[in-house]
Amino acid sequence: MTECYCGSGLEFDNCCNPILSGEKAAQTPEDLMRSRYSAYVTKNYEYLKNSLHLENRKDYDEEATIQWAENATWEGLEIISTEGGATNEKDGKVEFKVTFKIQNERIIHHEISEFSKFENKWYFVKGRNVVPKPIVNENKIGRNEPCPCGSGKKYKKCCGK
Repeated sequence: MTECYCGSGLEFDNCCNPILSGEKAAQTPEDLMRSRYSAYVTKNYEYLKNSLHLENRKDYDEEATIQWAENATWEGLEIISTEGGATNEKDGKVEFKVTFKIQNERIIHHEISEFSKFENKWYFVKGRNVVPKPIVNENKIGRNEPCPCGSGKKYKKCCGK
């Protein structure tokens, strides 16, 4: 048996495959996110389209989706966090990272996806890229401290000009 592509540790036939084949519905936004990743890996473009929220299908670019999936080597999915999506809720979010290669360049895509339940079925609504936070130098030199260059002058009178 094949381990599921979504990284759950379960067998594909007991994880994403029943969702992709329509045997069962995704029970949570995380289930839907994992199955959508597996759909990219297995090139199940019909599922990718059908798991989009109905209002977003008019903007769906099937050709671009196919081209991206065909040209990528899918390396893994990491679920970072989930929010909402319980049985009695209609909305949920999943933060995740997907690692893939295109033309030997490794890319890590970090996103927060939003999901909505309609007629007791979860759909992907939209995703927002997570931009890395800027690096902050925690060893900031005060203006009146000695300059780190070793001149013996205050920082503001030397390299801090």
